[in-house]
Amino acid sequence: MRVLATAGHVDHGKSALVRALTGMEPDRYEEERRRGLTLDLGFVWTRLGGDHLAFVDVPGHERFVPTMLAGVGPVPAVLFVVAADQGWQPQSQEHLAILDALGVRHAVLAVTRSDLADPEPVRADAVERLAGTSLGKVPQVAVSAVTGAGLDELRAELARMAAELPAPDTEADVRLWLDRAFTVRGHGTVVTGTLGAGTLRVGDRLVTPDGSAVLRVRGLQSLQEERTAVGAVARVAVNVHGQGDTTLGRGQVLLTPDRWLNTEVVDVRVTGEPVTELPRCVTLHIGTAAVPVTVRPLGPDTARLTLRRGLPLRVGDRAVLREPGGTRPPRGVTVLDVRPPRLARRGAGRARAAELETLTGRPDGAAELRRRKLVRRADLRAMGVPAPGDPVAGDWLADAAHWNLLKDRLAGHVLEHARAHPLDPGLPTEAARRLLGLPDRALVDALAAAQPRLRARQGRLYPADSPGPALPAPVRAAVDALRRDLARTPFRAPEAGRLAELGLDRRALAAAAAAGVLLRIADGIVLLPGADADAAAALRALPQPFTLSEARRALDTTRRVAVPLLEFLDARGYTERVDEQRRRCRTGEGNGGGRESNPPARDPRAPRF
Repeated sequence: MRVLATAGHVDHGKSALVRALTGMEPDRYEEERRRGLTLDLGFVWTRLGGDHLAFVDVPGHERFVPTMLAGVGPVPAVLFVVAADQGWQPQSQEHLAILDALGVRHAVLAVTRSDLADPEPVRADAVERLAGTSLGKVPQVAVSAVTGAGLDELRAELARMAAELPAPDTEADVRLWLDRAFTVRGHGTVVTGTLGAGTLRVGDRLVTPDGSAVLRVRGLQSLQEERTAVGAVARVAVNVHGQGDTTLGRGQVLLTPDRWLNTEVVDVRVTGEPVTELPRCVTLHIGTAAVPVTVRPLGPDTARLTLRRGLPLRVGDRAVLREPGGTRPPRGVTVLDVRPPRLARRGAGRARAAELETLTGRPDGAAELRRRKLVRRADLRAMGVPAPGDPVAGDWLADAAHWNLLKDRLAGHVLEHARAHPLDPGLPTEAARRLLGLPDRALVDALAAAQPRLRARQGRLYPADSPGPALPAPVRAAVDALRRDLARTPFRAPEAGRLAELGLDRRALAAAAAAGVLLRIADGIVLLPGADADAAAALRALPQPFTLSEARRALDTTRRVAVPLLEFLDARGYTERVDEQRRRCRTGEGNGGGRESNPPARDPRAPRF
């Protein structure tokens, strides 16, 4: 199927022409047919050249220009109508300006009422006017809906234009702009629109940009035929059900979930007169939506738009800015950035204008990544920009030059921390993330893995050639005294008073443990390196299983030490619980058994004695 809209001044015979072409009545309301005036959008179709051609018939009266914009916004081509007996008129010009602003490039000109006046002068004038816009040189046909003259030739030209339209991307994310919403008894809410890209299927989930409606597709129709799937381009009627389905209406949009950014601030390029000529408040028309926006000029042809409500926009989208009342010509905009930076500092606007001058509005993944430095692949896709490469961590993409700079900066921070904190030379990963201003710790891990000057251990980063903490002489002397104490009673960890007497505070103990000269069992409980293996060997000599009291006596220690020591042995895989009271040694397990990285889970119901 191909879909096109009509365009042209009121009472130039648009509806009569599509009625003659299709045999269907585009005016849906009795008042429209009584007055001979189209008030709302009409939808009819016919078969041409082996394919269906659907028409969105729009009103031509100046009071209904917003409705006309809703009709032409989602379609790629138009049937432009000018009456031979009236010639070019004000709404002819405004409709042409809107099509030019939208960048529409495919059209056929029909000079109607050729039975009432010589069509040649009007045809020549219209062809010249259209040639100066995005439509360019278009085929033209003089017709009469009354006599039927020229209709066959017009059908041929329409079929030829339809065949030349770009092939739609049926795998694209769905963005269905709604032009109607109504209730059908026994079915619920039905919405209609022009599906410009993607495919809709029964059972699909769809959402509104703000998440207020989460819907399931219960049924599909295209050209009044029931379908299980409809691919673009097509006129579709969608029976939806779910939270928020009764709030839908023209101007809203249904989307593939999790694939679109709902943005309220966009940077755009504006066609026509300088941006400074624009009023501060205008209306943005895209698809079937009409949203008030505030304009902040940036460069001669660039501006920042702040939207009254969010819309799912992508880089390269074309839209129209129109002042309510239409006192100024409509202006076309091309979306350059749907997630622009804040402009908070002095001179930020000028700098941003210079940056926007380099943007074309054509999605360029490599250029976008260079500008953003770091971005999630899913976010880039939601902006309408293809990912230029593979992620560096998780879903994160990184510009290569920026990534190398981050690696060097990370190494510098780690070396500086090691010099400044000899007792605790490891820089915590979270601290490194904050220093680099990164949004995700996974990026720090990836940087460290790619930086040969660094090594990671237990959530900290060290210089690769660092032997560990360099213990000051007083700390080494205190540790030597502690080692002498433990040599006599290896499982009687020193009391807090003894540690304080030796000057071993928490920081010094952590440094000694990191240096490998003490074994930290728990907070304030330290033994000699290898004490865990020695304890396990002593416990293996006991009848299995054994109780806490039996273990305490076998190790000649106190309950204060025995409880955390046994839990430490559990975690290392030396021992395991049998029940709430007893443990047993694990055969062939321990430090060499590979249990440290995957210790057995502790029963949360087990008492800590």
